[in-house]
Amino acid sequence: MQRWNSWGEAGQDYPLPEHALCYLADLIGPGYPLEEVLLETVSTQVTESRLADHPLISKDPELRVRYARGHSFADWLAKKSGQFETVPDAVAFPESRDDIHQLLEWAEQHDCNLIPYGGGTSVVGHINPQVCSRPTLTVCMSRLSRLLALDKESLLATFGAGTMGPHVESQLQVHGFTLGHFPQSFEYSTLGGWVATRSSGQQSLGYGRIEKLFAGGRLETFQGSYYLRPFPAESAGPDLKECILGSEGRLGILSEVIVNISRLPRFEAFYGVFFPDWQAGIATCQQALQQRIPLSMLRLSAPEETETFLRLSDQQNAIRWLEKLLKFRGAKQGRCQLLVGVSGEKAQCLHAWKQLRRISRFYGGVNTGQLIGQQWQRHRYRNPYLRESLWQAGYGVDTVETATQWLHIDSLRQAMEQALREALRDEVEQVHVFTHISHCYAQGASLYTTFVFRLGETYDITLARWQKLKAAVMQAIVSHGGSVSHHHGVGVDHRAFLPFTKDERQLQAISALCRHFDPNERLCSHNLLPPNSHSLPTTFCDEPHKFKEAADVIV
Repeated sequence: MQRWNSWGEAGQDYPLPEHALCYLADLIGPGYPLEEVLLETVSTQVTESRLADHPLISKDPELRVRYARGHSFADWLAKKSGQFETVPDAVAFPESRDDIHQLLEWAEQHDCNLIPYGGGTSVVGHINPQVCSRPTLTVCMSRLSRLLALDKESLLATFGAGTMGPHVESQLQVHGFTLGHFPQSFEYSTLGGWVATRSSGQQSLGYGRIEKLFAGGRLETFQGSYYLRPFPAESAGPDLKECILGSEGRLGILSEVIVNISRLPRFEAFYGVFFPDWQAGIATCQQALQQRIPLSMLRLSAPEETETFLRLSDQQNAIRWLEKLLKFRGAKQGRCQLLVGVSGEKAQCLHAWKQLRRISRFYGGVNTGQLIGQQWQRHRYRNPYLRESLWQAGYGVDTVETATQWLHIDSLRQAMEQALREALRDEVEQVHVFTHISHCYAQGASLYTTFVFRLGETYDITLARWQKLKAAVMQAIVSHGGSVSHHHGVGVDHRAFLPFTKDERQLQAISALCRHFDPNERLCSHNLLPPNSHSLPTTFCDEPHKFKEAADVIV
């Protein structure tokens, strides 16, 4: 069974090696774990449900706790401490589109709010019930999880929106196809959730982000059912699919998703290249993109992440030999690691890798073959599990991601990392920060920054530390030309910062769209838009000094 207050299945652990814990202790000090509460204890404290009985819903207290939070750091603190502000009044398990319509009608009759729930992997508060006079019903989509149709000629597949990543791939691969969408949350996130949050997979360079893969489907709303036909292209006015992408549950509940699929690649490999510095790695990525080399992935780690990867690796003997090679070839302090993926026909893949090697050599790159790439591939979904390992050792870890043009990549990275390192200076606490470019485009790239810090003496102190860190890094992002989010979405945690990237007219247009589909604000009204979005400011909040007013909402 899946853990109720952590990532993964019970008994599935990846303990940190002793040398990794020593490395962290040297960097930021020894960790001190916090005591955790039991699920049984939290369940006994759940208040009575405010909802009437219905055949599709359960009011079981333990179930309500399990579906009360996602996986943001604040969610983890709530689950580890048992300090839930509120939990849903019930959880529903629809098995068909008709069931969803029943629940929508029932919500209107009983003056109830609804929260669509996919895999519960949100890291920005999408699925968290809010304290409200109305009762809240969480709608779990897990039973709408099968392949409904497969058009092998048109390369289209239709799934229930609650289908999780592994089930998407297993049901396609038996027929010789793949979706190619592999986010880090792949094991537990769902197809409907990917669409609702504009998700990116680790190999988006080759397969595309979810907006390229999303071809159509069915959206169930208070205004009725919408069927979005999977035309390859059309010129018939605005495309409603674009409105659903990134709508975060505000418009309706996706019941079916039609996706563009690909034939399984005959060949796939991941390679490692090390550069003497960050700028050489950036230049190589830019050249590869501008020359349109058909790669499936480019992932460039900054010096701090490269060093962390080498120091924490469980293959220390191989790493020692690798370090000798890198030093001999001139990649010493400040070196950066680039992971390169190729997928497709073998001849095409090998030619693409040859082109990339030619560019990398020009910038001083050291080719290390598939050693690093194979290790990454084996552990590509392990990071969420390491979060628990760090927690048990007394450390907190969180991530933040953004996107910007190539012109601003370096200044934005430095600003984000500096903001995080200095955020806890008043407490004389150190923060370990490292970054990589996770997705590349001709115009720019996304930055994915991880920060590790010591847990406080209490849960309240730990939450306050995280709030300082989150506010500081978001201020750095909006002040240096970054997007509020590249693929995690807005949810609750980022909504206060949306006016820094979308002016008031854009926000009013989004608000009007939400009101059209959900006039009584029953669907995830806490997501996406800033608080009081019906009375937005008349001037665009685009100056750094205006940040604090918006940031105070998160703190």
